[in-house]
Amino acid sequence: MGFGIALTPYNVMIASAGVFLGIIIGVLPGLGGTSGVAILLPLTFVMAPTSAIIFLASVYWGALFGGAITSILFNIPGEPWSVATTFDGYPLAKRGRAGYALAVAFIGGFFASLFSVILFSFFAPPLAELALKFGPPEYFAVMLLAFSTFVGLAGGSPLKNLVSAILGFLLASVGLDIVTGTPRLTFDSISLLSGFSFVTVCIGLFGIGEILLCAEESLEFKGEQGKIGLKDIVITIRDMSHRWYTWLTGSILGFWIGVLPGTGATPASFMSYGMAKQYSRYPEKFGTGVMEGVLATESAAHAAGIGALLPLVTLGVPGSPTAAVMLGGLYIWGLQPGPLLFVEKPDFVWGLIASMYIGNIVGLLMCLLLVPFFAIILRIPYAILAPVIVLVSSVGAYAVSNRMFDVWLMLFFGVVGYAFKKLQIPLAPLAIGLVLGDMTETALRQSFIMSHGSLAIFFTRPIAATCTLVALFLFSFPTLRLMLPWVRDRLWAAQGVGKG
Repeated sequence: MGFGIALTPYNVMIASAGVFLGIIIGVLPGLGGTSGVAILLPLTFVMAPTSAIIFLASVYWGALFGGAITSILFNIPGEPWSVATTFDGYPLAKRGRAGYALAVAFIGGFFASLFSVILFSFFAPPLAELALKFGPPEYFAVMLLAFSTFVGLAGGSPLKNLVSAILGFLLASVGLDIVTGTPRLTFDSISLLSGFSFVTVCIGLFGIGEILLCAEESLEFKGEQGKIGLKDIVITIRDMSHRWYTWLTGSILGFWIGVLPGTGATPASFMSYGMAKQYSRYPEKFGTGVMEGVLATESAAHAAGIGALLPLVTLGVPGSPTAAVMLGGLYIWGLQPGPLLFVEKPDFVWGLIASMYIGNIVGLLMCLLLVPFFAIILRIPYAILAPVIVLVSSVGAYAVSNRMFDVWLMLFFGVVGYAFKKLQIPLAPLAIGLVLGDMTETALRQSFIMSHGSLAIFFTRPIAATCTLVALFLFSFPTLRLMLPWVRDRLWAAQGVGKG
């Protein structure tokens, strides 16, 4: 029944238009899937509810695909969740493998979405009920688990990594204290009361900083034109089949993080990247252009996008900011989300689920067909390309809050990003601290309020205790791994003495 609804000519046309608009929205830095869905929401008021949700969901899928394009080609995150894609996607493009990096992002994201829709179809009610059991202690434990996986990001100088992470946490703490309402680190500036926008900071650090660095070095991008054909797609699928564990881990992790209310694709992509590096056979190569880095982040982001709609449909609890905008649409269309929605409006629910398959297929085909056109951008002379990128980035930064202050912040963090790259200070820990610092602090303080300052709350609640213990083990795992040769040698020595 669902496919019968989703495959009607009108709904297929609506889904295709939504995906195309979503790709454009994902390419534009700073706009984002949430903003795009909010802007296009009024267009759905003249549609039937099923067609309307198919259109908005397709915009979301398109934004997920489009966010990888500027991240890989220009080192400018088109979406917050695609920041981690820049770590290895852009180095691949600079080595002349832009088409391959984009193919990995698109194909990996598509199969992750397909896997997640199957999970959505069969496990929606029980997963939604489990997600509702998460309180502040569980959220902090999950964030602690996330940081434990980021231990793998700490390559190079430990001191430089520590400085970068601390700066990220400091930036995340600027603004109003959520618990007390007291301004922190605002220096009496009204503009800083809302804190630093993650999108604005990352556009500056990764995008403007890269432009300044290229302007100093050679006034041109080092990437070459990327071409993709049937042979390239086959090679990509072959490489992915050899690294199926990276894809599977990213898909499962992303789907589960997406199901958790209020999280979304951004934490999922960072956590997946950290885990992929932590358990890789060559973690030192991450950040230099390895396909696992792109595969892990994009599969997690796409899976989280699907997972975020699960609590929305089954419980009326949005799993991401984009899902929250869609929730407003449901109420406007006269629908009450929740378990009864499956009974009262089965055409709506199963039409939406079927459209997830169709929208992602359309997104994959559209992106693969347009990859040569996106890769040609690397051939444009730098003197033309740089001002255009700065202009688009400025529009994206301004669109975050519609104020010039964010444009000046973007330029400032562009200089910071340039200085970091010259000093060889990694930007990844700063981005991680900025995106997860606020959520982690809020969950920690709420947990202490619940327990009156006792740490026992993280060990007496089953879910929180499990995540906390796993996180502590992962934090100590690198040390244990270093000690294993010493322990092994001692055991062999002891066995040798015994045999003698």
